[in-house]
Amino acid sequence: MHKPQLVFVIVLAGGLAACGESSSLQVSDGTGPSPKLPEPNKTLIPTVNIAPAIGWPAGAKPTAVAGTQVAAFAENLDHPRWLYVLPNGDVLVAETNAPPKPDDGKGIRGWVMKKVMGRAGAGVPSPNRITLLRDADHDGVAETRTVFLQNLNSPFGMTLVGNDLYVADTDRLLRFNYEPGATEIKSQPIKIVDLPGGTLNHHWTKNVIASKDGSKLYVTVGSNSNVGENGLDQEEGRAAIWEVDRATGNHRIFASGIRNPNGLAWEPQSGALWTAVNERDEIGSDLVPDYITSVKDGGFYGWPFSYYGQHIDVRVEPQRPDMVAKAIAPDYAVGPHTASLGLTFAEGNRLPAQFKEGAFIGQHGSWNRKPHSGYKVIFVPFAAGKPSGTPVDVLTGFLDKDENALGRPVGVVIDQQGGLLVADDVGNKIWRVSATR
Repeated sequence: MHKPQLVFVIVLAGGLAACGESSSLQVSDGTGPSPKLPEPNKTLIPTVNIAPAIGWPAGAKPTAVAGTQVAAFAENLDHPRWLYVLPNGDVLVAETNAPPKPDDGKGIRGWVMKKVMGRAGAGVPSPNRITLLRDADHDGVAETRTVFLQNLNSPFGMTLVGNDLYVADTDRLLRFNYEPGATEIKSQPIKIVDLPGGTLNHHWTKNVIASKDGSKLYVTVGSNSNVGENGLDQEEGRAAIWEVDRATGNHRIFASGIRNPNGLAWEPQSGALWTAVNERDEIGSDLVPDYITSVKDGGFYGWPFSYYGQHIDVRVEPQRPDMVAKAIAPDYAVGPHTASLGLTFAEGNRLPAQFKEGAFIGQHGSWNRKPHSGYKVIFVPFAAGKPSGTPVDVLTGFLDKDENALGRPVGVVIDQQGGLLVADDVGNKIWRVSATR
């Protein structure tokens, strides 16, 4: 056994205690349009600092920003991750987790990651379903719950165009016929296009959003590794946003070099497509900031060869200075290792005036940073279609005093009544943030 592997085994035998280096900067230093980027700090033992998932005690809830309140919209769900609001106000929630991916768990590093994910609350089988929640009396609590779709394969993103409901499974984009007001769909899906999946399927979540005219679909496909360590041949079509023709299923790479894009949303003022992206791990607690950015057609955003524009990652073989020279720096950093997943713009919300224009971001929380980062929902103010100002904490308190995870926010969306819904996949709840009465 090589020495690094032996060190991993010793560390894990000790109970996956926090190990590795610590941050020398604040999360705020790695936030904004020009984040601080210290020198990489690649240690023999990568930082492993897990917030063990324990769920919410009875009656407990997150802390909402002044001027707002938070309550449970739905409870006792099974790993709710992503949300979509139908035109009639019904809320779809993807209850989902990672599919079996045996080739992504080989060797010591794979074993480490399984332990990390298990302790963080992600080591449970996927329910593989979409549930419909209905709040018919508009009191902020869903009184109707039905299984809308089942027997899926780690579903995530959802979008409706006319009566066509699109669901992004981990390995294919599906279309279902939706009848307005329906509480379940029993018809068989039509496959639009295969998506990269298989037994090595490192970043498994696939999201989908429709263009404003409904002719195109945009699908996120995360990388198959941290920084290409599984071989760049395994990254075909990955670390990218696809553009899919809705009528034919033909697709092209719309933008690439995006390690793990999740949230997708159209910025209301500019009309630009924006995404929330998880950046790379294992070069220190302060690197690399996750980010939100507008997405340019044909744009390359650096992964795996560089980060935050043209900062070279020396771990990647072979080096590609030609690709680094093309790398676009993101618009706005949202803190290192925050695992920023959810993204929705403020359009239609009825929260206090400071939240009129900007983006809400669900930060799932770190495992590779000491101290922890993320584990909250933030709001980034916008002006004239671009980020403007410092983030505001909207929903906090997901970690207790002992650094256990009571919950982990993921998807965020504005409901028909103007409240902010937040999927909590550790707390197994959907939280609703509304203006204080």
